[in-house]
Amino acid sequence: MAQGAWAFGTQEASGWSARPRYALIDFPILLWRERFLMLAVFAVIFALGVAAALTMKTKYEAYSSVLVRLGQEYVYEPRAGDAGRGAVLDSDQVIQSETEILGAGALKQRVIERLGLSRTYPELAEKYAKASPAEKKTIMALAVRAVEQGLKIETAPDTPVVRVGFSHTDPQAAALILNTLLEEYLIYRRTVLLDPSSPALEQQRKLFEDRLAQADSAYEDFLTSNRIGDFVAEKASLSQLQAQIEQQKYQTDAQLQDRLGRLATLNSQLAQVAPEVRLYRDVSSAPGEKLVTLRLQREELLSRYRADARPVQELDAQIAQLEAGIAAGRAQGDGGRRIGLNPVHQTLQTEKIQLTSEVSALRQSQAELAGQIDRLTERRLRLAELEPRFQQLSLDRDVLQASVRDFTVKEEQSRAAQEIAARSNDNIRIVQRAIAPTKGKSLRKPVVVLAFLFAGFSALCAGLLCMFLRPGLPTPYSAARTLDLPALGAAALKTR
Repeated sequence: MAQGAWAFGTQEASGWSARPRYALIDFPILLWRERFLMLAVFAVIFALGVAAALTMKTKYEAYSSVLVRLGQEYVYEPRAGDAGRGAVLDSDQVIQSETEILGAGALKQRVIERLGLSRTYPELAEKYAKASPAEKKTIMALAVRAVEQGLKIETAPDTPVVRVGFSHTDPQAAALILNTLLEEYLIYRRTVLLDPSSPALEQQRKLFEDRLAQADSAYEDFLTSNRIGDFVAEKASLSQLQAQIEQQKYQTDAQLQDRLGRLATLNSQLAQVAPEVRLYRDVSSAPGEKLVTLRLQREELLSRYRADARPVQELDAQIAQLEAGIAAGRAQGDGGRRIGLNPVHQTLQTEKIQLTSEVSALRQSQAELAGQIDRLTERRLRLAELEPRFQQLSLDRDVLQASVRDFTVKEEQSRAAQEIAARSNDNIRIVQRAIAPTKGKSLRKPVVVLAFLFAGFSALCAGLLCMFLRPGLPTPYSAARTLDLPALGAAALKTR
């Protein structure tokens, strides 16, 4: 070391401990002093990187693509009720779901179990044959991890196609594993997406059927104990029958009032009509006969007497007196007469009897109708009292019947959907099956480049670290900046 000796000696003599101040011009000089260390670090790291790159194998990547469309398994079917029925996922959500299924660890394990380690990873197969049961599980986990590392799944927005790639050191194994993965995927997705709810639906349906049987028994006991055949029909018929009877009662009341009014009128008329009337009477002819007799006597007297004789005059006076009485009506008198029943009175009496019987009949009818109305009202009140219990029992039966019907339909639909889906994957199509790739990819060159860059960066960091950790003021310029004094000269450091 030829520079910095004076400054270093001054630092030791005065006990100075300030931190050196560097400029960009100092770095090339100082790093050049550490060139051997930096070269050693670079050589070691770069050699390790090259060695790691040389151990890397060439991998062959097989490609395949899957077309995903909306299927029945993505249509929402509620287990109870109809809320949200028919709701579906959008295309991106469907693609995301299928992607997650493709990347499932259980699917990778199914592929390894189907092909075997000898065809997928022979180096692990040798270890697997000699391993213990616990180690076999670890080796199988490593194989699943290797498949997961080699699998690549790519999607694009608004595109119903999923691109799947798999990398392996053997091109034939890459294509075989990828094709097997897609085949197992078509089977595995059914177990994931299809709802295995038929047993649960059947159990729930049987539970509802048992509850429905209990509800039916309670319903029948309720009707039998209250002597009801059909509650709704009986309630409606009672209402209709009461309306009819009330209408008849109103009509009967009106007829009764009419008959009572007519009967009162007849009674007043009967009081004014005599029960008997004269049928006929004979007029007396005695004054006329007397007058004729007197005139005959006068004629006899004239045969013996003269007209002015006293007996004739007396007879003339009698005749004149009798004629005057007849003319004045004083000489009139009744002859024989006959009295009989009054037909008007009889007619009124007959009508009164009829009205009296009608009034009696109407009153009996009125009483009977009133009794019927009371009994119907009592029955309707009883039904109204029983109606809440009936409504509760009916509601329970209706709800349970609807539940049994819905779960029966859902059970059949679920069973049919499972049977159909078990035979086909209509919404999933393998567009392109994987073929063995002819061109492989290796990371040797990128690893060598990265090793070179990392070795250079590490060497630079080692040089800077040693530069900053070295004591003293390494250059005159650094001494002048640190001490804020001009550097007058520099002397080489003598070794002892």
